[in-house]
Amino acid sequence: MRQPARVLESADVRRVLKHVLHSRYPKRNRVIVLLSFKAGLRSCEIAGLTWEMTLTPSGRLADELSVARQIAKNGSGRRIPLNPDLKLALTQLHVEQKRPLSGPVVRSERDGHMRPRSVVNWFKGVYVELGLLGCSSHSGRRTFITRSARILPKIGASLRDVQELAGHRSLTTTERYIVGDRDAQRRLTKLV
Repeated sequence: MRQPARVLESADVRRVLKHVLHSRYPKRNRVIVLLSFKAGLRSCEIAGLTWEMTLTPSGRLADELSVARQIAKNGSGRRIPLNPDLKLALTQLHVEQKRPLSGPVVRSERDGHMRPRSVVNWFKGVYVELGLLGCSSHSGRRTFITRSARILPKIGASLRDVQELAGHRSLTTTERYIVGDRDAQRRLTKLV
């Protein structure tokens, strides 16, 4: 049985972001990483995301992504509020691309949409270069869901909120993504 994609620690995410700064397309690549880790998008959603899904009617960056049903797994379109780091990265990429109103956010070298398989391979290459074993293109999504679940009590949210952000039809699917915290479990058992 295949192991699920590894959930990254904050330091590892920072390493990935630092690594892509020195890549061939640093602004695009930063957006790819942040769409995965700060919005929980799947590879097919990263590849299919268009500027129409990120912009207001006036052409300014919106405060949320509108993931269209056509690019989402099982037609699970949804709205995801933009993390500030992701919003800044999208703004910079939008400027670099000369403020398009339509077309792919993440462009291939041939200036079209990257294919989902290309996004998967891109992540694989980055993780291999950094020696991050057990990671895949799904690591960002699992990290996003796990981190979101861990901070729920602090902000008065529920697991249903995480489910909606992830675009899961079933709460049990969302629960399978969440990795337990061994340190928290140790602290918990000491208090019982």
